[in-house]
Amino acid sequence: MVQDGVGDPDDLDRLWTPHRMAYIRGENKPADATSGECPFCRIPRLPDDQGLVVRRGALAFAVLNLYPYAPGHLMVCPYRHVADYTEVTDEESTEIADLTRQAMRVIRSVSGAGGFNVGMNQGAVAGAGIAAHLHQHVVPRWVGDQNFMPIIGRTKTLPELLTDTRALLADAWDRAS
Repeated sequence: MVQDGVGDPDDLDRLWTPHRMAYIRGENKPADATSGECPFCRIPRLPDDQGLVVRRGALAFAVLNLYPYAPGHLMVCPYRHVADYTEVTDEESTEIADLTRQAMRVIRSVSGAGGFNVGMNQGAVAGAGIAAHLHQHVVPRWVGDQNFMPIIGRTKTLPELLTDTRALLADAWDRAS
């Protein structure tokens, strides 16, 4: 399609999402695979509200995804810079599992999620955006959440700011503990 004259009326509605350009440009991607470049190593050093950390454990933490597929999409990461799930300790594996289960309970309690996609992309060829640091996705789902916007419009709409989602989930998690 050719658009002659920006702002001229046509039959198209536009949903501007300039925040997505950071993801498209890879602005938050590490320059290399070292822990010094890794955002999942840097995030725990920030205050929770700045790093979007929802919950901290002894060996792992839950953090909101900067580029969520759905409201409440978070990741559970070990503090230790490790890439492969087969390399985590039994203790790390247990805490990752516990935080994942707790995340599902908390998200369900505040949002009424009807289901979840839970999983890890192991390695760049498997779709891991940051392959050097293990992270498990917890993505809440609702009936009809894949409407025309992502399917036809190739656009995700999120009705809540990440800082508001973080506060909501962190508060609910504290009450559930």
